[in-house]
Amino acid sequence: MVLVLIDHDRGTLDELSLQAVTAARALAEALGVSQVEGVVVGEAGRPVAAELEAHGLAGLHILDHAILSDFAPEAWGEALAQLIIDRSPSAVVGVGTERGNEVMAYAAAVLDLPFVANCTEVNPDDPWTITRVRWGGSLLEEVSLETRVPMLTVAAHAFGAEPVGGGGPPIDVFNPELGDHLARTRVTDRVTLDAGITLTSAPVVVSGGRGVGSPEGFAVLEELAELLGGAVGCSRVATNNGWRPHSDQVGQTGTRVAPELYIACGISGAIQHWVGCMASKTILAINTDAQASMVTKADYAVIGDLHEVLNAVVAEVKSQSAG
Repeated sequence: MVLVLIDHDRGTLDELSLQAVTAARALAEALGVSQVEGVVVGEAGRPVAAELEAHGLAGLHILDHAILSDFAPEAWGEALAQLIIDRSPSAVVGVGTERGNEVMAYAAAVLDLPFVANCTEVNPDDPWTITRVRWGGSLLEEVSLETRVPMLTVAAHAFGAEPVGGGGPPIDVFNPELGDHLARTRVTDRVTLDAGITLTSAPVVVSGGRGVGSPEGFAVLEELAELLGGAVGCSRVATNNGWRPHSDQVGQTGTRVAPELYIACGISGAIQHWVGCMASKTILAINTDAQASMVTKADYAVIGDLHEVLNAVVAEVKSQSAG
């Protein structure tokens, strides 16, 4: 049996977890084991069972304890480790988000096991050979893994979320024994900064960098994003200059996005930013520098002043909408 950690936020499924489920099913088939079972931390995660109905899980374990009412990485990791001891899986798979990697790392430390993060390919021969993303996506590393229980996370968008049909998985409640000290790192309060379309959910992201020139320069980006039903992002330079809040930053130290269309306006394309947007289906770069890294990597590019280009695009979109 292969266990897969399903990430959620107070009952809202992280869609990347469905990619981890697909990877876990492929791994189970390669190992010759018949079952993939999910793990959800906290009773608040019970609603995700309905969203997992079509993804071939043979069961769903809910880790329930008073400490697990919200994200607590030490407690989540300890609870997962206790389930692993109880169920003796052939492997454990999680999603390579910040939270998924943190929880899996804690669990691996508790069990004194190696842990491989952000995998793109897994070959469970003897020994296992795994390809994983390193240095913020700038290189791939091939590693060998020998351990009694392989623990790994899959890189975001390395696998597609592929439903296979079937009904809802039967639910099992597992009650770990957790000491009070594990609550020392726990989310106790939340502040909602924004509502509606977000960077991670927007089908279109219009992002600006140094070339935008000022906070006021983002007005045309905001107008285009609104017309296209998208969101506005930015590079680290824009954040450092105080033009946009950190919540708008796309990149290795910001938000990683995967929209249908990513429009990079006046962004040079440093590797840290590229890591944040490289999963986009289509990338359009607008820049005065034809040799900028973002321009050379983009699917399409317009060489010119971004304000002139965007104003023309906005006018055309409005014209098409009016027609």
